[in-house]
Amino acid sequence: MPISAPFNCNGLALHSSKTHSFKRILTSRFITQVQVPTAPYAIPLPSVRHLYKQLRCNKERFRVVTASATQTVETPKASFRSKNPKDINVLVVGSTGYIGKFVVTELVKRGFNVIAIAREKSGIKGKNGKEETLGMLSGSNVCFSDVTKLESLEKSIENLGISVDVVVSCLASRSGGVKDSWLIDYEATKNSLIAGRKYGASHFVLLSAICVQKPLLEFQRAKLKFEAELIAEADNNEGFSYSIVRPTAFFKSLAGQVELVKDGKPYVMFGDGKLCACKPISEADLASFIADCVLSEDLSNRILPIGGPGDALTPLEQGEMLFRLAGKKPNFLKVPIQIMDFAIGVLDFLVKIFPALEDAAEFGKIGRYYAAESMLVWDPETGEYDAESTPSYGDDTLEDFFKTVLEKGMAGQELGEQMIF
Repeated sequence: MPISAPFNCNGLALHSSKTHSFKRILTSRFITQVQVPTAPYAIPLPSVRHLYKQLRCNKERFRVVTASATQTVETPKASFRSKNPKDINVLVVGSTGYIGKFVVTELVKRGFNVIAIAREKSGIKGKNGKEETLGMLSGSNVCFSDVTKLESLEKSIENLGISVDVVVSCLASRSGGVKDSWLIDYEATKNSLIAGRKYGASHFVLLSAICVQKPLLEFQRAKLKFEAELIAEADNNEGFSYSIVRPTAFFKSLAGQVELVKDGKPYVMFGDGKLCACKPISEADLASFIADCVLSEDLSNRILPIGGPGDALTPLEQGEMLFRLAGKKPNFLKVPIQIMDFAIGVLDFLVKIFPALEDAAEFGKIGRYYAAESMLVWDPETGEYDAESTPSYGDDTLEDFFKTVLEKGMAGQELGEQMIF
């Protein structure tokens, strides 16, 4: 049994558990792609030596300095990166999400002092209570709070009685609906930045999405707005930095048709199955990369597109792989992409009459986006996606993932409320 020690957390509870380790994309038969750079860049920061010289120079204009005067230099505040991991406080928001729980596990494994912010009812449709959440986030200090309410989040962190070194945000809208996207991908994420900065955070790791490089959807616009504000925060504060992680497709997003193929049904794809491609990455590998961003200065102040190992795969190639692994004869059902265009047109017309259909119209656009747009680095000069420029990371392959799902099913890989992405 895990031992949990409760702490006051804004009228809620903070629990510490150290004894256990933890380690539908419209699953519609029509969509096989999913989620979520611009090329990485760095923002040069002036050296402490240069700034000190300027400061000293300015001071000397207003006072007389004799040869015998004793010069004292204020020692700069040490970077959190010089600390032992166990002394680095990492605040994780979105900790119970699909990627967030893997990030918590990875950070705990690396020895960081992890504070995981979670809702009292977490998971898909709030199916997990406090005990389930504590077990899921074993090894971290779990603080039950509400990231959508800044005052509540700040009070929760204040009651911890500790400073924050790094914030890692794995927040993402579960539905992709218009209002939910702005509430979570922008407002709640901004709350975590404000609260983290208030209590000392000097680095912010953001889990974003590779698709924001070509923004046509509300959740993409919301993510980009926050990205811009995060970068501005670093531009205006020398002691603050960020890492923006833009992953390609997740394995589970490409698994919607595994059971169909296993049961002998056709694999559905749009057009010829070559409209788009991706370099999918596993949740464990992505979590590892995000954890790398906590300490690595090379990954600081950069936008970081990241995919998994191997070549980019089209829906056609994914389907062929599935049939081969399932021992089935390839059987494809090709659907004209124009069908989605017609459906979106109808929904856009209806939403003008029935505003309540706003999200349904947005879902249609999300489905259309992932059916035709690649999850790879976009080259604005050529106007094309570039698989070669999309970095690879990790060892887990989509083929191995498909093998596991064919043998053991989708347990733990439920698409839940993320019907589109």
